[in-house]
Amino acid sequence: MNTTYAAAKRSQRGLRARPDAIVGLDIGTTKVCVIVAAPDERTGTLTVLGVGTAENAGLARGIVVNIEKTVQAIEQAIEQAETTSGVQIERIIVGIAGDHIQSFQSRSAVAVSGAGREISRSDIERLLEDARTVALPSDRVILHLFPQDYILDGQDGILDPIGMSGVRLESNIHVVTGLRSAVENLYRCVERAGLIVEDIVLQPVASSIAVLDSAEREVGVALIDIGGGTTDIAIFDEGIIRHTAMFGIAGNKVTDDIKKGLGIVHAQAEQVKIAYGHALQESILHDEVFMIPGINGRKPIEVTKSLLCQIIQPRMEEIFEFAFAEIRRSGYARNLSAGIVLTGGCAQLRGAAELAERIFGMPVKVGVPTLGMGGFAPEVQSPMYATAVGLVLYAHEARTGKSSLGVGFRANQQRHHVRVGYRGIIERIKTFFDHL
Repeated sequence: MNTTYAAAKRSQRGLRARPDAIVGLDIGTTKVCVIVAAPDERTGTLTVLGVGTAENAGLARGIVVNIEKTVQAIEQAIEQAETTSGVQIERIIVGIAGDHIQSFQSRSAVAVSGAGREISRSDIERLLEDARTVALPSDRVILHLFPQDYILDGQDGILDPIGMSGVRLESNIHVVTGLRSAVENLYRCVERAGLIVEDIVLQPVASSIAVLDSAEREVGVALIDIGGGTTDIAIFDEGIIRHTAMFGIAGNKVTDDIKKGLGIVHAQAEQVKIAYGHALQESILHDEVFMIPGINGRKPIEVTKSLLCQIIQPRMEEIFEFAFAEIRRSGYARNLSAGIVLTGGCAQLRGAAELAERIFGMPVKVGVPTLGMGGFAPEVQSPMYATAVGLVLYAHEARTGKSSLGVGFRANQQRHHVRVGYRGIIERIKTFFDHL
């Protein structure tokens, strides 16, 4: 199904377009989630108008491996979100993750050009543009640039230089890149579903907007988003993103362990994990026996919560140990005064926070999007919706010019903002990457 046909098919449903609507699309390894929101004219806050979800079997570790299945999941979630919201969806903000994401530190410098040598937003934009000239392999593209601090005429430690005077402005920048083919295939899936991509945002960045407040970012915190295919990490200190990382061990591995350990199919393993799963033996207050239907006429299987936990706990320990190794590698392990915040579907496992506290040796809490939003907001106040909610909030901040992620973030995003027309898919993707 091509883009124009898919869009035309959806427009026949008689829904109304709403220019102020913001739509976040979280394409996960196990599910696709769509949230439609719009600003309240009186309060300026966002109201959730509709939600849509669908199972997805087209991704592996955050990378598209089956375009048709991914497109179908997107279309199902979009249709559900349009039905609940009554809004025709055309433009979306999409999240990206996967173990192909890499990051590194870089440094850029520009001469101050403002009148009276006063630093302006345009100087920050030129600094970020200079950072984009860093040499990269041909198969990689820049997704985000996060200035760490600024150096003005040799004076370092400056967090916001706008309005200051100087001659030479420098910055240490955290650069996040993705595999070109992975990004292209993500765009291809979204466009084949008849949608226009407004922006693409790293999923842990989006999740952080939804579940972390400014105080946590200021004193130091690590967000660990345990999804289906990948575990994503974002570390904040002094209000700035200092480190990002991802690895391909997450919720699907837990489900696979249950599947193999109990000899059941994947769908049963997922249901058992959600209904009876514990990540820590001590979190089981009342052990009980539950039944799992046998396969192809076989007798039902009797399983206890404690036995199930013996399967789940080692894998969750492995995930947390990998995450802790990445935090130590970042050099910020001693700066996390606010500890760890868990989010994502696997964060809902009973005892997950307690197990994490043992491994990290610092406070751990489960992050839930609590935004004071109206409409369907209570339905999305769950760790599994953190990315989709964060995508909507990110877009709202970009529109209002009130980014919560520091000077330079929004300026960088505007540089790779995509305005997709109705040309062929290949031309649109080529044009996007030619302008990076």
